[in-house]
Amino acid sequence: MIDFNKFFQSKLFLGVVLGMVIFIVLLLVFQAGSFIGFKKAEFSYHWSENYQRNFAGPQRGFAEPFQGKDLINAHGIAGQIIKIDGSTIIIKGNDNVERAVLTKEDTVVRSLRDSIKTNDLKLNDLVVIIGDPATTSGQIIAKLIRVMPTPPAGAPVSNSPIAPGIK
Repeated sequence: MIDFNKFFQSKLFLGVVLGMVIFIVLLLVFQAGSFIGFKKAEFSYHWSENYQRNFAGPQRGFAEPFQGKDLINAHGIAGQIIKIDGSTIIIKGNDNVERAVLTKEDTVVRSLRDSIKTNDLKLNDLVVIIGDPATTSGQIIAKLIRVMPTPPAGAPVSNSPIAPGIK
């Protein structure tokens, strides 16, 4: 008959248990590495998918000749408010491209030296928006919205809503 007390105290049993513990720890480390790798790959996939929309670069890509004015607004936009829909503001930029801007409760909105609320924004306001790119949608998550003063009547018109008359 087998003496279980001697078996559980034997070196063979301790070696098997230690081997199983090491194997389980290695499996947990491998699983953690797989999880981290998956998250990094998911981020990289979405980041590269929206690179042209979110970061500077020619709008038609780098394969065509660069013409200087082709740069996309990186983490912000300057332009005119053309639509306000809840927490989403649609801005028509200098290049007549419309961009969606998402506002949150912590978005800072300034008009000259005054702090205002996002509810105080109106259609046709000229704004400069700085924020972060949304990872999947190509939208801008606004951190700062600066309302610019309306140009005086009779001022020369240009493509830039922020610096009228300057080309």
